[in-house]
Amino acid sequence: MLETEQLLDIFIEEVSSLESRLGCLLVQLPPRLEFHLDSAQEFLAALRRRYAGAVAMEPRHPSWFSAMADGVLRASQVARVAADPPRCTVDREPAGWKDPVYYRLHGAPRVYFSAYDDVQLEELSAKLAAHARNGGTAWCIFDNTGAGAATINALALLQRLQQ
Repeated sequence: MLETEQLLDIFIEEVSSLESRLGCLLVQLPPRLEFHLDSAQEFLAALRRRYAGAVAMEPRHPSWFSAMADGVLRASQVARVAADPPRCTVDREPAGWKDPVYYRLHGAPRVYFSAYDDVQLEELSAKLAAHARNGGTAWCIFDNTGAGAATINALALLQRLQQ
């Protein structure tokens, strides 16, 4: 764990130079990294000792999509990313800590290439607006950049949110 803590020190020092521009930290886990209670608690505690701001985690191994894993995230005040396409039924919606909500949209059915249609963007806009009305913060990252859809989708979503 010492090496991990040293790497966290370096990372937090580097991102801290962003000052007020630093938003939510995203911790994206490798697809093969399984949930282990002790390791998850140790890592999140080490992260939280160094950073008190908003954090979202994008686990990708199925073992992370459990009540126990969500409990560990909530206890550490770390949100779980809602991903599309989802890896299982529960990661379609945000979980873990209640704020922020964080969506990472990779495009479906063709990952990194497919654009989101008007119906999907309207549904997403409604979810983000509802969270904001309750005083929450929301993040939405479009990663469907392969054919240029990310920018178009982001601008369309922004337009809906501004109406």
